[in-house]
Amino acid sequence: MMAPSRLIVVLVSTLALLFFSHAEAGEIGVNYGMVGGDLPDPASVVRLLRKSGITSVRLYDANATVLKALANTGIKVMVMLPNHELAAMAAAPSHALRWVRSNVAAHYPATQIGLVDVGNEVFLKDKNLTPQLVPAMINVHAALVRLGLDAAVKVSTPLALTALEESWPPSSGRFRDDIAQSVMKPMVDFLRRTGSYLSISAYPFFAYIAQPDKISLDYALGNPNPGVRDDNTGLMYHSLLDAQLDATYFAMEKLESASMVLADSKDTSATPGVYPSETGFPSYGRPTPTPPSPSGGGRRLLAARDGCPAASVANAQAYNNNLINRVLSGATGTPYRPDADMDMHIFALFNENLKGDRPDDVEQFFGLFYPNMTKVYEFDFHRAALASWCVANASAGAAALQAALDYACGHGADCGAIQPGGTCFEPKDKLAHASYAFNSYYHRNGRARGTCDFHGAAYVVYHEPAGNCDPNASRCVANAAAGEKALQEALDYACANGADCSAIQRCGPCFEPNNVVAHASYAFNSYYQRKGRARGTCDFAGAGSVVYRAPRKCLLPSKAWIL
Repeated sequence: MMAPSRLIVVLVSTLALLFFSHAEAGEIGVNYGMVGGDLPDPASVVRLLRKSGITSVRLYDANATVLKALANTGIKVMVMLPNHELAAMAAAPSHALRWVRSNVAAHYPATQIGLVDVGNEVFLKDKNLTPQLVPAMINVHAALVRLGLDAAVKVSTPLALTALEESWPPSSGRFRDDIAQSVMKPMVDFLRRTGSYLSISAYPFFAYIAQPDKISLDYALGNPNPGVRDDNTGLMYHSLLDAQLDATYFAMEKLESASMVLADSKDTSATPGVYPSETGFPSYGRPTPTPPSPSGGGRRLLAARDGCPAASVANAQAYNNNLINRVLSGATGTPYRPDADMDMHIFALFNENLKGDRPDDVEQFFGLFYPNMTKVYEFDFHRAALASWCVANASAGAAALQAALDYACGHGADCGAIQPGGTCFEPKDKLAHASYAFNSYYHRNGRARGTCDFHGAAYVVYHEPAGNCDPNASRCVANAAAGEKALQEALDYACANGADCSAIQRCGPCFEPNNVVAHASYAFNSYYQRKGRARGTCDFAGAGSVVYRAPRKCLLPSKAWIL
């Protein structure tokens, strides 16, 4: 039943739409905040950025020392005009000219400044300055024009998602009535006219903790999940971040300035892009209570375990690695805007101990690095480290999955392993076989954009799916016969000598099943993969052994994290 039995005849025009996409890879960078009493000096930070492969950084000011340290590095830089400057900037073009001359022109082009953020979440943090926001943006842009920098340096402003009155479903997205026509309409006109984009601060973490009974943790993290459907458009969302981005696109289209873009139109040139200038996930801490904010919708698909906080190393690692791999692979589109280009900046570079209201405030723990410049968890910004898989979308339905499975097997996928008697025939179900065939097709086509869609029957993930069957891959697992004492000693050795064991800590995604055999298998395989699967790296004095099929439970680390 699962074996391919027929071929689907597909029109050439449909093939072109299926296989090719015009979006280019975006940029993935970091937010470099300095609200900490123990942070390294800027010169050391720049060395860390270069060593880590981080090619874009966003600042919360225009600190001259930092800008000088970034000179001649090739790192792209975004600077910010602070909120307290807005009133003067809006009132006097001469003030804007002085600021741009001192904080942008004085450093460019040695320091590759590409954007000026005018203010930061003004509607949320300084509501009284709302009328001055767009005039300030206009004056800053005029100063850039006068200095001949407007082609290289754009102007935007980051918005908190509280600017949206509605955000779920995404097609219902609209701006608050108090700012829609008075502020957002002229802002969108300005962004479109100057070739810029709208920046948003998008945090699925806060939406998830506000509605954990309605939002899946996997959906918030961008992990594989069944997805959530927007019934108005029929679009499926496997990521809360995508839902937030598309809600913002729809909100812009509802403004009079973008009325020429119909809801069902493919011509999106009139609407500026939406870039997450801030997004991230904390590794520890408790959130400060805040008023409810738009959630981006969703429903709870996988309940979190009791006693396990959402702010954890494992969850932060999952969310941010998903972002990094997504952008570096070129998958910057959204369900509504599949061809959109997009830059993202992760908040934040460091844990900052002076943020928030309490010592355990979650605001202090968004960092990728500790202040001593060691990683909070594993990640990699280098393109060579990418790993991705194509998996079947269960919500597509049996008929669509079978049709796409037949197509993949008839057009280059190696489906021998899912034939009766093949190494990946079990489990014998359509979803598993389709995932195998889709992934084979995707990889044989170089993981090119558009080769993992199959008319909505598949999507790309950046964690190796649980139970993924790769007949050519080898893994290292624990030998239960070695005994608990030997396994524990080998487990400790692996974790202390290069294995990434964060996922098997309490509340980690692979903590369960909580037994030494499962944890040892995870650690042994991480060690084995990180050592390049070299001969002798899966022995552990007889406690480990090499296998060639993936276990069906969460015993093995994601390849996306084995860097």
